[in-house]
Amino acid sequence: MRQIEVCFSPELIHLHELQGKIVVVVDIFRATTTMVTALSNGIEEIRTFADKESCREMQSQGYLVAGERNGKTIEGFDLGNSPVAFLKKDYSGNKLAMTTTNGTLAISKSQEADEILIGAFPNLSATIQYIQQQDKDVLIHCAGWKGKFNLEDSLYAGALVKSLESTHLSEDDGAMAMKSLFEKEGHQMKQFLSQASHAKRLQNHGIEHDIDICLTLDLFNIVGKVFKGQILKKI
Repeated sequence: MRQIEVCFSPELIHLHELQGKIVVVVDIFRATTTMVTALSNGIEEIRTFADKESCREMQSQGYLVAGERNGKTIEGFDLGNSPVAFLKKDYSGNKLAMTTTNGTLAISKSQEADEILIGAFPNLSATIQYIQQQDKDVLIHCAGWKGKFNLEDSLYAGALVKSLESTHLSEDDGAMAMKSLFEKEGHQMKQFLSQASHAKRLQNHGIEHDIDICLTLDLFNIVGKVFKGQILKKI
C-alpha cells in the first residue's frame, strides 16, 4: 500500500525523502488557496519567488505580480495574496508572478519531489482524485507560519490523510495525529480555525471574506501542478 506522511514546516523538510513522491504543498491562509482560485479564473500560469525583488522584476515581462509580507500587500505590486481578488474579474490570458511569506518558500523547498501539487480546500476533491490515480507515496508539506506549526495547514493535512485512507497508509505519527484532528474538528472547520493565530492576524486586516473562501470545500474542479517551474491548471 502507498504511504502518506506530513511535514509541518519548510524548516523540517530536510528530514523527509522527497524523490519519487507526490508532494502536496499547502498554505491555506492564503497562498495556495489564492493560486488555485487564480488558475480557476483564467490565470494561465503562476511563477513563484521566494524574494519580492525577483518577483517584481517579472512586471517587465508582462506578468501581473502579487504578493504579501506579514499579511499585507507589497507596495507597488498589482495584487496581494487574496483569493477574493481573483474572483472579481476574468483573468483569462494573464500570467502571474507571486511571492508570499510562507507558501512560495514551501514550493521552492519541494523541488526534489517527483510531482508538486498545490493543495487547498476549494479543490480538495479534485486533488484526491488525481492522487488516487497515481502509484506514488504522498508527502503533505505544510507551509506553516515563519517556520512554525500552524492549525489551518495541519487540518488540511488531516483532511487529505483521511480522504486517502483507502489507498494510502499513514504510519507517520504526524499523519495519524492530523487525521484524528480532522475527524474531531472537520465538521466545524470555520469555528475551530477561528482560534488559529493566523486567522486572527487576517481578521485584524479586515479580510474575513478571504478566510471564508479558504475554508470552502470543492469550489473548483482543477488540480494545480508545478511543471518546469510553472504552476499550471490540470482539469
